[in-house]
Amino acid sequence: MRPLPLLAGLLALALVWGGPLLGAAEGGRASFAAHMIAHMAVVAVAAPLLALGLPAVPRLPGPAAATRVEAVLVGGWHAPALRAAADAAPLVLAAEQASFLAAGFLLWHACLAAGGLAGAVGLLFTAMHMTLLGALLALAPRPLYGDGVVTCLGLTLGPAADQSLGGTVMLAVGAVVYLAGGLALMARTLEAGR
Repeated sequence: MRPLPLLAGLLALALVWGGPLLGAAEGGRASFAAHMIAHMAVVAVAAPLLALGLPAVPRLPGPAAATRVEAVLVGGWHAPALRAAADAAPLVLAAEQASFLAAGFLLWHACLAAGGLAGAVGLLFTAMHMTLLGALLALAPRPLYGDGVVTCLGLTLGPAADQSLGGTVMLAVGAVVYLAGGLALMARTLEAGR
């Protein structure tokens, strides 16, 4: 066990889950952009830190299965009906956030434990699907997640701007973090092959 990444991952979770990002705005609708900042903090900051900090867990699925689980969970929770349910019910929001953490941890753990080409491909595939989903959300011709004005970190946003900002956060963070992780594993593999 490595205490520094573990503590940093737990701190990131405490800040996200205990902070203002997941609270409902006036009128009951939470900001999609704030949700996406929280989502990315859980899967792209806390999850890899926890995977680095905790000891290896035997018998978890490998990178290929972990990427599929992560893609299905992330895609599913961003379906408008499930997103609305998470906004409306704290228990559903808790289930969403717990599944994001579990899928993120599983993915990072599997890819880091496997290392090599398998780990790199797992993270690079995830970078692609996060980038694609983020771009689809950012460029959608109409809002999918409500019709009211919300506040995100002091910004007042209409539904289209809120969704576009949320998609941009997913696109940028997903592209950078997962791509960097995949390239680091690929570089380590190439270096070991020399």
